[in-house]
Amino acid sequence: MLENIRLSLQGVWSHKMRSFLTMLGIIIGIASIISIVSTIQGTNEQIKENLLGAGNNTVNVRIYQGDWPYEFYDYSPAPQGIPVISEEVRQQIEDLDEVESVTLYNSRAYAEGVFYRDKGLQGANVLGVTENYFSTCGYMVRTGRQFLEEDFTNFHKVAILDQTAASSLFQEESALGKTIEIKGEPFTVVGVAQKKDEFEPVINSMEDYETYMGEQASGIVYLPASAWGIVYQYDEPQNVVVKATSVDAMTKAGKKTADILNPYLSVSDSEIKYKSKDVLEQAKDQQALSEATNIQLIWIASISLLVGGIGVMNIMLVSVTERTSEIGLKKAIGAKKKRILGQFLTEAAVLTSMGGIVGVAAGIVMAEVISKMADIPVAISIPSIIVSVLFSMLIGIIFGLLPSIKAANLNPIDALRHE
Repeated sequence: MLENIRLSLQGVWSHKMRSFLTMLGIIIGIASIISIVSTIQGTNEQIKENLLGAGNNTVNVRIYQGDWPYEFYDYSPAPQGIPVISEEVRQQIEDLDEVESVTLYNSRAYAEGVFYRDKGLQGANVLGVTENYFSTCGYMVRTGRQFLEEDFTNFHKVAILDQTAASSLFQEESALGKTIEIKGEPFTVVGVAQKKDEFEPVINSMEDYETYMGEQASGIVYLPASAWGIVYQYDEPQNVVVKATSVDAMTKAGKKTADILNPYLSVSDSEIKYKSKDVLEQAKDQQALSEATNIQLIWIASISLLVGGIGVMNIMLVSVTERTSEIGLKKAIGAKKKRILGQFLTEAAVLTSMGGIVGVAAGIVMAEVISKMADIPVAISIPSIIVSVLFSMLIGIIFGLLPSIKAANLNPIDALRHE
């Protein structure tokens, strides 16, 4: 085998231009596939990163009506039959193997009546949060302070804003110590919060903006849960955020949490129930859509491999014709059919393997160029590189089989007499 490889490399070196042109189809095909696969994986990672954000493993378990989250508005009463989540139920959720911590919150979508002096905060979300909301959801208070225990026990009318709400209401002013009004009730701003790990999703379209930015687009105002009833309804239904022990546990954590909560509902509308927003499933759906498109491109790129394989078969047939006398001499001195067959198959496999290796290098370079020019993320896949080289070798064996059989079956007398 080593002798066959040595002779094959010697033959490639002896006909450098012919060998390169023969490998060109393989090089182009492998380079195209590597760059496409790298783009697919990079896009998939971007989708997952966008949906999971900074990676704090949180799952939002909300009240849904059918397939849509049930939003609480100022002008619509909460549905009857959804009890406030008790400490006992909250503890059941926290005791789940997949759950690290649990927090509860009330929400008001597109809240009206949030003002600082004469400036209103249009389309904001107001959340009434429990003590561990910020730690569970991966937030930190950038300026000011978090809610204190006495804020909850003494029903203090204090608020924390996110950066978007603070900028909208106060522009360049500091928000700390300022008094905002929520439905006519004064609340003192004690802090401005942001994510602990800064993360900005890649936005390529309006659909991406709506998917990834969501309710954060207009800003969020956080109140202590105990002060919720001062401006909104007492005993209003709550949503739940659970922090899973790992990314892979997020789906189970969300589903098990919903399974604990739903038996306590006694609503007349059977479509109203707790559901988890399964970001992993959402990521998989978007990845599948992306891959479906790109797999078609892979099939198109594979055509060049077929053309390259035909080129290899053609050049090997030429090589057999050129070396007919050599084959006849080898057979005359006792070379077996399988020896001749192995030599030509090895030569074809070496030729295409070299094309595969060059194609992989070209594919990596092409992927990086595409990433820079089109601002598309790429992720080089080691398994795809290994598979590509092995596949190129397989092409050499398949398309080199016919010429090799022809060489092995030559009659030694006719071969020696060949001019």
